[in-house]
Formats: sequence, structure tokens, C-alpha cells
Amino acid sequence: MTTPVTVRSALLRTFALTLISLFAIPAITLLFTRYVVQTEDAVFLQSIDQRVAASSGSGSSADKEALAYYRSHPLSSACAATAEEDREFHEKVCEPLAFWWQFHWAERFAFWTLVGGAVLLFITSALSALAFTSRRLRYGSFVAGWRLTTVSSAVEVLFQSAMVVWLSFWITAYFWERYYIKLVGIAGILAAVAVFYAIWTLFKKLPVDDEIEGELLSEADAPRLWNRIRRMAARANTAPPDNVIAGIDTNFFVTEESCTVGSQKVRGRTLFVSIPLLRILDDTEADAVLAHELAHLGGGDTRTSALLGPKLRQFDLYTWQMRSGGLTIVAHHLLRLYRLAFEFALARDSREREHMADRLAAELTAPRSIVQSLIKISAYGGYRNQVEDTLFAQSRQLDGQLGIARFVADGLRPYAGTPDFLERMKTADIPHPYDSHPALTERMRSVGHHLDESQYAAIVAANPQITWVDDMPTAPQIEERLWAAYEQRFAANHEQSLAYRYEPANEEEKAVVLRYFPPVSFALAKGQRIEVTYLGIDATANASGFISWDDVSGLTLKDGNFGSSLIVSHHDKGVLGARKTKLGLRGIGKQKATLSAAVGQYWQRHLIMRDHMNEAASI
Repeated sequence: MTTPVTVRSALLRTFALTLISLFAIPAITLLFTRYVVQTEDAVFLQSIDQRVAASSGSGSSADKEALAYYRSHPLSSACAATAEEDREFHEKVCEPLAFWWQFHWAERFAFWTLVGGAVLLFITSALSALAFTSRRLRYGSFVAGWRLTTVSSAVEVLFQSAMVVWLSFWITAYFWERYYIKLVGIAGILAAVAVFYAIWTLFKKLPVDDEIEGELLSEADAPRLWNRIRRMAARANTAPPDNVIAGIDTNFFVTEESCTVGSQKVRGRTLFVSIPLLRILDDTEADAVLAHELAHLGGGDTRTSALLGPKLRQFDLYTWQMRSGGLTIVAHHLLRLYRLAFEFALARDSREREHMADRLAAELTAPRSIVQSLIKISAYGGYRNQVEDTLFAQSRQLDGQLGIARFVADGLRPYAGTPDFLERMKTADIPHPYDSHPALTERMRSVGHHLDESQYAAIVAANPQITWVDDMPTAPQIEERLWAAYEQRFAANHEQSLAYRYEPANEEEKAVVLRYFPPVSFALAKGQRIEVTYLGIDATANASGFISWDDVSGLTLKDGNFGSSLIVSHHDKGVLGARKTKLGLRGIGKQKATLSAAVGQYWQRHLIMRDHMNEAASI
């Protein structure tokens, strides 16, 4: 569970970064333009002063008049001078795209960007505050904030990118009387990429990931269970779910978002039940869990989540993609700040709704039933995670049936009698895919039924006499299919992790590494090649031959006038800093991106492997 101090520090850090990203570039532009125009005004007046001091005869009167005029009409005011009597002055000094024209509009552009940023921050804060007032206002405020922040962030990227390009020319041109076309070009490219990325991301379609691992449980499959659910729904004064999904995840939940189960699209009010958890809950405890979930349906929680969920995911996608678009980082922190503030409102409401659902469950069943179900669910979830972590940490391949379900079922009750169990239960939480739940002790206090920690073990070790599984004739077959698929994915993920962890000590381990990291060869000009393997880099154009990953401290892919090259930094010292090897990549062509990805991935594998081996050696 995230501590308040951590959340508060994250919010303060994000707020500080938001201020920097909103105001730094416009402020620099404004300060630079004002410094330049004030300096140039002073230099111009000084030149006239010198002419007046040096002049004599008839010329001195005209110079004095000019001095008086320019004291009241500095050159920097020409672009703003629109009166009829100032037309000649305006047209002479403020020609479009000329020096004074550029600095006049750059100053105003920067000033109004700062004002716009302040207004945007204020409106965003106000919308965030509205989210704390009521659930009805929360949805409207988020939709408004979503539209405002995403569109305004794209505008911010456009404006600030333009300032960066302008500054890249004028700062060097003014202070050093020269400009660097490469610097301006790089700034221009970064700006163009950022603007395109911001607009493209704004309209990017959200990838759909609504699959729920489980199987639909029809009324024909479990008529008694469906009757039980309907009776409890009537007592809870809400409509029963339209669908029931049985699975093996360590939670129960309800949702009104459309979802996919297998190849079937499911819509309406959906209840997910965990068969492994139902095996350790007696019927009254399972009834309490059902009453809790029905309270969410009846209270409108799932309806609100169904409305907000897709928008939150779209917003999160846009926020994090704006982090990786170069200059789009100027918009990321504002989006992140708004999301954090809104998350505070959601979390507070979620905790309140959880307590309300717990109290209804206690009223419809018994306080003891809901509390004991929470203890059992926490214990099972924690122990299953421990079993899977231990299994995943093994350094040998996992073959055949893993038997995770059996390990957990057989080991849970003995585990409840160990000192480790009690320590873990002190920090245990209730798994849930949509909400963050309050701590167990808070929930016990909410329903007025507190149990001492010394009683937890007996509750978990108790063998239920009657369970919901008795009303689910197809439960064993569903479990068998789901566990088989789950363990297959688990073993595949474990094998892939071994490919990162192994420093192959035998042919079997080498085969695992090569399965995921086979040699990748790239053709270069004049028949030369460069090959990337899990051991290192072998380039025929490199006079020093094979380079082991252990000899690599850094990698840089560079473009030059005579083609691309890969600069390999080594751990030992050269004449100037770290020794480096330059691998020519002439002829790499369109394969450059693939080579860059391969080199990065294979080197990362080696670093992970080396860290793992060092950690294992220190144990």
C-alpha cells in the first residue's frame, strides 16, 4: 500500500515539474527578449547621445530633436505604435520579420504563453477540486479536464517548440554574433517531431484489452448458484448480474464494462467469482462477499467505473506517451499532475464505497462472515504469490504440470501456523482489478467486528463444510482448463526469464538462451558483416576482432558524413577518458534501427545476467 508520505512527495514533485515545464521556456524567452530590447534601446540612445555631443553647427539641432523623439519613442515601442502620427516610425522600424518585429512578437508570445499556462493550471486545479465534491460532478469534471488538458498540452507543445527553435537561432546570434545551422536544424526537427507526436497521440486509438481470464457460468451449468445470487440481489435491493464468470484469479469483482471471455463478448452487469477462493470460504462467507459486490452494483459504483474506465485509460495512454516524445515532455507533467489529483478523489471515494459495501454485507449476512472472508482472501492471495515467486525464482526449467493449485491448497493451512504468516498478514491487502481497498484493520473497524491477529491462523486453517463450489458441478473442469493454460503461460514466462538469467553452464542452458537470443547478423558494405550474439559483438571490419559484453561499458550509435558507426566504450582507460572502439557500419541502410534494438537488447540481457550471477554468488 502506498504511504501518504510517498503519495504526497510524488504530488509535490509532479507539481514542481509542472511549474518548470509550463513556465521555464516561456520565461527564458521573455527574459531574453526583454534583455535584448532594453540593451538595444540603450545602445541606440547612447549612439545618438554621442552624435549630439560630437556635433556642432546646424546639425546639432536635428540630432537633439531625434534624441528627444527616441527618448519618448524607444525602438522597442515601434511595433506597438499604431497611432496615425507614428505610422512612419512603425513602418520604418517594425518591418515584418525584421529584428524589432521578431523580438516584439516573441516577447508577447512568451508573455501570453505564461499567462495561458497560469490560467490552465488554475482551471485544472479547480476541476481537480470539483472531483472531490460528488460522484456526479467527478465524471463531468474529468471529461472537461480530459478535453482541456489533452488539447491544451498539444498547444503547449506547439508554442514552446516554436520558442525553442527561435531561441536556438537568436541566443547564439545575439551574444556571439554567429548562428549554428546544425543547432537550429536539430531544434527544428525536435520541434516538428514533438508537434506531430502530440497531435498524432491525441487522436491515437486506444488499444482494447478487456479480456477476463475465466469461463462463463450459465444458469444451466449452476442453477442453484444462480438462484442463490438472485435471492441475495433481492435482499440487497438491486438487479442481479447478467453474467457470472468463474476463474482462478485471487479476487471477486463486479463490472459493467463490456469484456471478452474467451472468444465471447460479454455486456451488462458481470460478476467474477474465484473458484480457488470459493473452496476455502464457507457458504456464509461467500454470501458476504457476494453481498459486498452486489452493493457496488446497487450503489452505482460499477456504472461510474464503466463510464470513467475507458476515458481514464485513454488519458493514461496519452500522458505516458507524451513522456517519450522529446519536447512533448513539457506537456507530460501537467497531465500527470491532473491525473494524480483526480486519483486522490477516486481513491477517497473508493475507500468510502468499500466501507459502505462491507457494512451492507455485514447487515445482510453477519459482520463475522465478511471479516473472516477478508482474512481468508488475504491469506490465500499472499500465500499463492509466495508459492509462485518461489517457483519463478528457480534456476531450472519448469516441465510438465506445475501443480500450483495443489501446492497452494495443500500448503495454506500449514502455512497459517508459521510466524511468517502473521508478519505477512499485517501488511496484506485484498486483491482487486479495479479498486484499491482499505487495510484489513480499517475494514474490521468499519463493520464493528475486530479480531485479534492471534485468531487469523485458526480462521484460515478451518475446513469449510459447505461451499459454493457444491453448487457448481462444472467447477472442477473449469479449474482444470484454466490452471493448465495459466501454468503453460507461467512456464513460458519463466523460461524467458531464464534466458536473461543464465550464463550458460551447459548445453541445456545454452539452448534456452539461444532460443530467445539467437545470433543476429547484419550485412555491411564490401561484403563485411557485424554479428550480435549473447556473448558480444563480432564485426569483420573491426581490427580488434570480437568484443565481449563484459568489456562494454557503453554503446552509442552515431551518424557521420561517411556513414553510421557504433561506438563501444570500454571499462579501461584510454588516452582521453574511457577507451573506445569504433565499429564502422557503412552499408547498414534500413537495418540500422534493427541493429540498434538488437545491440541494446542483447547488452541488457548480459547486464541482467551478470547482476543475477553476482547476487547469487553473494548469497
